[in-house]
Amino acid sequence: MTAGQLSALLVALGETHDRDAFRQLFDHFAPRLKSFYLKAGTSPQMAEELVQETFTQIWRKAHLYIPEKAAASTWIFTIARNQRIDRLRSEKSFVYKDQAYFAAELVSDEAQTTEVHRNELVERVSRALSLLPSNQAEIVSMAFYDDATHAEIAKTLSLPLGTVKSRMRLAFARLRNILSEVEA
Repeated sequence: MTAGQLSALLVALGETHDRDAFRQLFDHFAPRLKSFYLKAGTSPQMAEELVQETFTQIWRKAHLYIPEKAAASTWIFTIARNQRIDRLRSEKSFVYKDQAYFAAELVSDEAQTTEVHRNELVERVSRALSLLPSNQAEIVSMAFYDDATHAEIAKTLSLPLGTVKSRMRLAFARLRNILSEVEA
């Protein structure tokens, strides 16, 4: 399914709650979202629950999707990422660790600083990705969220391989500029 078709389905879902469009989006994205959650370290059961919760949010928020701002895949994976973060924050279960673990791993300034910087970087990259043209953002998303190769992206989007590589190169250059402006 092409990026344009996915965007059209998401627009149809937002405008009329088109059940067929929702089914097609689910069929296309559910396996990719489950893979995304599993690669992030989520258990298989929780991954399935998060896919369902993500699609509940997609159903509720589809009217907010603006195709000119982002590709459908970028928009959906942003919701998925936020669902996972919300789930992790809401869980109150803690695994017992000995005192040495807490002293050395969780409370050290270095560990906390590293985690804070990693989270800030993830946020900056997500914001920067949303500033890319949709055709570039979609290719970057497919490469990193779906682990798709350049050849797979070219086939999925019905584009020449050179076009995919050019858009990827342009996206990286633009991301570098956007992120360097944030650093300054």
